[in-house]
Amino acid sequence: MYVYDEFDRTFLEERVAEFRDQVARRLCGALNEEEFKPLRLMNGVYLQLHAYMLRVCIPYGTLSAPQLRALAAVARKYDRGYGHFTTRQNIQFNWIKLAELPDAMADLAKVGIHGLQTSGNCIRNTTTDPWAGAAQDEVEDPRLYAEVIRQWSTLHPEFTYLPRKFKIAITAARHDRAAIRVHDVGLRLHRRNGETGFEVIVGGGLGRTPFIGKTIRDFLPKEDLLSYLEAILRTYNLGGRRDNIYKARIKIQVHEVGTEEFARRVEAEWAQIRDGALRLDEAALDAIRDRFVTPDFAPLEDAPAVLADALADPAFARWHANSVAPHKVPGHAIVTLSLKPVGAPPGDATADQMDAIADLAEQYAYGEIRVAHEQNLTFPHVRQQDLPALWAKLKAIGVATPNVALITDIISCPGLDYCSLANTRSIPIAQKLTERFADEARIADIGRLHVNISGCINACGHHHVGHIGILGVEKKDEEFFQITLGGKGNSKARLGELIGPAVPESQIVDVVERLVDTYLDLRTSPAETFVAAVERLGIEPFKERAYAPR
Repeated sequence: MYVYDEFDRTFLEERVAEFRDQVARRLCGALNEEEFKPLRLMNGVYLQLHAYMLRVCIPYGTLSAPQLRALAAVARKYDRGYGHFTTRQNIQFNWIKLAELPDAMADLAKVGIHGLQTSGNCIRNTTTDPWAGAAQDEVEDPRLYAEVIRQWSTLHPEFTYLPRKFKIAITAARHDRAAIRVHDVGLRLHRRNGETGFEVIVGGGLGRTPFIGKTIRDFLPKEDLLSYLEAILRTYNLGGRRDNIYKARIKIQVHEVGTEEFARRVEAEWAQIRDGALRLDEAALDAIRDRFVTPDFAPLEDAPAVLADALADPAFARWHANSVAPHKVPGHAIVTLSLKPVGAPPGDATADQMDAIADLAEQYAYGEIRVAHEQNLTFPHVRQQDLPALWAKLKAIGVATPNVALITDIISCPGLDYCSLANTRSIPIAQKLTERFADEARIADIGRLHVNISGCINACGHHHVGHIGILGVEKKDEEFFQITLGGKGNSKARLGELIGPAVPESQIVDVVERLVDTYLDLRTSPAETFVAAVERLGIEPFKERAYAPR
């Protein structure tokens, strides 16, 4: 955990006071909604379909137990008793009254949480691997560099009013758990000839015009991280479209000028600033590294007897195989908490659940919680000997469904139930799918399968990179859904392929089931995943079954 210093705390207090004054002026009519809009967006406040929504920043997805309790308190006191975790490792409260927003923000500021960089045309909250600092396959903890970027980018005077929002993601592992290739900038920390540096990927993004990011530098020394990012942002800020909101993202600029030309412009800008004040030396990195509190891991036995005994229980064994991952420290494990129970909105957690999870984090997980872009939570550090007891308590609060990375671990946007931009509802589709595929043995047999749902073309549910992607479209005031197959958001990211015309809401769950049955009939063995089968067979066999007359 990174611990904020006095400067951070004072800054947040001053920001809350400033926003309190802005809200007061809005309520008394001194500001109209159009004048208030840019002010509220800079603090993470949206006006949605029914009410104002507060999006709270969780820097690089890391929470302490007291911070999670503060979020629970806001959900209980100011909202309707729950919060929604997002694909950007943030949390949203959908029903806070405008007059109470400053009080909610003040309560969050006491534990170092805020809404900065969660909205507006600025550099957004940098996201990273929820297993950072614990994963066996990482070369270094990427959160150090995410924090460096946070400090550099917060209220950056040159990049506060970009052509459009700007998203950065970092991974340091062989397996990409941060979807870096569908971000404006993706950074992959790796080693070359004994030195650690970054592969720099630009121009990724989904939405109306989806693109997979392109590598513009294979290896960037880590001391050059901020100067190179500054060169990218300057190139984008200067050449980005400001005449068309749909063409204002960096992905369009990279596409229009070409990857090589964009890289040339960045390198030319970088040559002028690379040896300046933004150069990172070890002293600067150490100063930030020293503010991270790392658990003091005691030497523990791998696979202790208490764990071996518990694995005799088939229910525990199923959860352990699905939701527990190896840790880099012997005797420890990484545990994913599923926020995708049968029949519930994906990514939602109640205030009572958040309080209970905070308590369990302190008891079993060194007080630390992570938010994953799949809209689940993670305990990155758990003693293996505590896994049986932890499982029982997670099960009691409804976050131990063994469906991580399976068909009911659905990524979904809030859709038309909340969002004024949406064409269709998303949450009811996700709920019906979890009910259709409720049998744990069945979904385990189906294996790894990512279903992503978006209620509109803005793609907040990342449907383009779902193994099965579902996009809501409106036809003559009715809800229809397009389906794509074969998308992937990992290190081999690719966009899914549209299989045919949209189907009505009443048919979408049946169509998904037919797609799954086609896979089960045609796979070479249970080891062949759904997406591997789509790559081998193409979409035609699936299309034929999906649209077969009934």
